[in-house]
Amino acid sequence: MKLPVFLLLALMPSVVFAEADRAKSFGNPGAPLTIELFSDFQCPACRALHMQQLPLLIRDYINPGKAYLVYKEFPLNMHKFSREAAAYACASARVGKYEQVADALFQNQPSWEESGKVFEIVASVLSPAEQKKVQALAKDPSILQEINSDVQEGQQERVNQTPTMIIVRGGKKYPIGGSLNYDLLRRFLDDLLK
Repeated sequence: MKLPVFLLLALMPSVVFAEADRAKSFGNPGAPLTIELFSDFQCPACRALHMQQLPLLIRDYINPGKAYLVYKEFPLNMHKFSREAAAYACASARVGKYEQVADALFQNQPSWEESGKVFEIVASVLSPAEQKKVQALAKDPSILQEINSDVQEGQQERVNQTPTMIIVRGGKKYPIGGSLNYDLLRRFLDDLLK
């Protein structure tokens, strides 16, 4: 009787991470392409991608069901507040607000990276009840482990800059790092979909 309990406990972290990944994923999981986006909330190139190319990518590939987007946290050590921002974003995913918090963090990046007032930006898109829950969750060891797991995955995939997209098609992985020209990305994705 004890063996199944131990097996269940051993599987719990993977269940938590699977749920966390779904909360930070958008589109159809059965889409022909999966795009894993390794990003840092304090990275200027990540901000540009989020604000300029990502809406086009969502419009052209995620919403029509051609690609499935999975956000991965990759806070860089050189950015003083990026790990804190990642913790709040991951905690916000657990209350169904990842996208809203990510948008607020990127749109207001110049403000909070100067002041260090990350939570003020996060709180602006949460209800008072959600704010309390997110503040508590951001300190939870499972959130910190989720971020560390994303970073370790990125390191295994040889992510060496942010943003980096790893596009997966039929088991093959195609890493694309740095600033992107959307027209080139679109041609590449369309070729993969043929």
